Amino acid sequence: MTITHDNEGKPETVKSDADKLLKKHGQLNQLDSVKVVSHVQRQSGDWIVNTLMLEGYDVPFKYNRKEQYRSLQGAPVNLTYYPQTETVAGMDFEIMKVVRIRRS
Repeated sequence: MTITHDNEGKPETVKSDADKLLKKHGQLNQLDSVKVVSHVQRQSGDWIVNTLMLEGYDVPFKYNRKEQYRSLQGAPVNLTYYPQTETVAGMDFEIMKVVRIRRS
């Protein structure tokens, strides 16, 4: 969060993009400075599906990109995500759909 001053010189806070998203969408969650244990990228049609496993979490975090990206393995990241359920072979699995990711 950044602190700025209004016209009268009083401090006011300006919310970051992540804070604005979290306030607007109720099920949206945020993780800061979590270490990526595993990062896998695979082709799916025109998209590259990225799957992250994070230290201390047993659920995959997934997102799509148009192009392959450098490996995030071992890097700390900030994530904004939704919890979702994905059905594979008739079984439901919990995943986290990443809507915003940044290296921290």
